[in-house]
Amino acid sequence: MLARLKALRHWYSRAALLRWATTLLCAASLLANLLIVLHAKPLPASLLLLQLAALASVAWHLRHWAGAITLRPSELAHRMLKVQEGERQHLSRELHDDIGQLLTAAKLQVDWLQRRVPAELQAHCTTLSNTLSHTLSNVRDVSALLNPRQLASLGLEASLRAHLLRTLANTDIHWSLDCNQRLGGISEEMAMAAFRITQEAVTNALRHAQAGNLLVRLQRTATGLALSIHDDGCGFTPLNDPAAAGQRGMAGMHERATALQGWLSVTSSPGQGTQIEALFPWPPRNQERARTLASHDM
Repeated sequence: MLARLKALRHWYSRAALLRWATTLLCAASLLANLLIVLHAKPLPASLLLLQLAALASVAWHLRHWAGAITLRPSELAHRMLKVQEGERQHLSRELHDDIGQLLTAAKLQVDWLQRRVPAELQAHCTTLSNTLSHTLSNVRDVSALLNPRQLASLGLEASLRAHLLRTLANTDIHWSLDCNQRLGGISEEMAMAAFRITQEAVTNALRHAQAGNLLVRLQRTATGLALSIHDDGCGFTPLNDPAAAGQRGMAGMHERATALQGWLSVTSSPGQGTQIEALFPWPPRNQERARTLASHDM
């Protein structure tokens, strides 16, 4: 996504050059007309061509920019993330409602057959039933990852705790979720960004870090919601442009923070673990209320 934003920014810079060129053409045409009038000379063909070029450039801009909407990079990132979440929700519904129901029906059919087949086929039916149960459980887990429905009903802290319990249940990682403040009143976009960043960080810790301990901390501050994720794994060398290096997960975390006018930093080195810090600022109308809540909860 960052690559797309850079390409769009480059396109805007080219458009800016065209606008400056048009301005210079118009200024040169105006100056030439003034000189012709002051010296009472006939209109030369070169000046006529200059005026036609300026007119054509102005017409091009009017045609291509009349209905254009200029968006800042943060606004573009926010729009793209919103579309991405919509696609995830759609895929989650398809998995849960269609594939999940088909697997459930298949398992019921196998259970029905198991009660009627000869004894020598019972072991095969049991194996098939267990496979279907395991597949159905995986489909439900993937559906929950794509669309964490509990965010709206349970809130951010409970949703993160449920995700950590489910994801790290069969691992040797010792984890902790530190949240000593009330998180009520957080917007859906902010809660989703914090959840997705934590989700990606936990996945990276499982796949690459070989960590033994993981700490996730949420804190309501006067300026915004602070998120901290720390593991004691093998660490790595963070890149300035993870999107260009193909690190889509790391780039996505930065994009989610940027889309909410916030920031995200990654501190890590080989053998020293990884520390991820993010801040999602409050909207201006909520900052005074956030300061009050933060002072009461401390």
